Amino acid sequence: MPTLVSSRNVFGPTPTKERITNKLANKIAVVTGASKGIGATIARRFATEGATVVVNYATSREGADKVVADIAAVGGKAVAIRANISVEADVRQLFQAVKELHGRVDLLAKELGPRGIRVNAISPGMTQTEGLHAAGIPDSDFERQMVAMTPLGRVGQPMDIALPAVFLASDDARFVTGETLFVGSGAGM
Repeated sequence: MPTLVSSRNVFGPTPTKERITNKLANKIAVVTGASKGIGATIARRFATEGATVVVNYATSREGADKVVADIAAVGGKAVAIRANISVEADVRQLFQAVKELHGRVDLLAKELGPRGIRVNAISPGMTQTEGLHAAGIPDSDFERQMVAMTPLGRVGQPMDIALPAVFLASDDARFVTGETLFVGSGAGM
């Protein structure tokens, strides 16, 4: 059984230092792959906006525990639950655990899309994550070439992806479904 860490409202500073709006107040959010990178930033940001967050991880318990601790440290609510979302039995156990803890799921940041539920996708451009660093891309000729092709002239940060994810998860996007939001510094222009 997962360990629940309680609190309420999270994270700053953000690149734009915008006002926290609690757009996701009283929502239960499952964020898959939330132990690092973009998933971790989305989990933290959802909590900032008032959601109770299930930090899903497949292998990095340490990373998931850090995200939960970060959320709790600033008054948010979060729990880490291990599940490999490519394994059907793990997915069933994940949602059973969430149901036992919270009774429902309001938001799912990743995949899946039952009928009657809004499903949208974010297609991120090059973003500073652990994977980018592991591949040796920062400060490489490849990175410089990619940045030169974007109107904004920079590599994205995880928060650049998390903020649009909050929008898509909020009631502000209540009539948005079946869409892909390209968040990549204008690289597709």
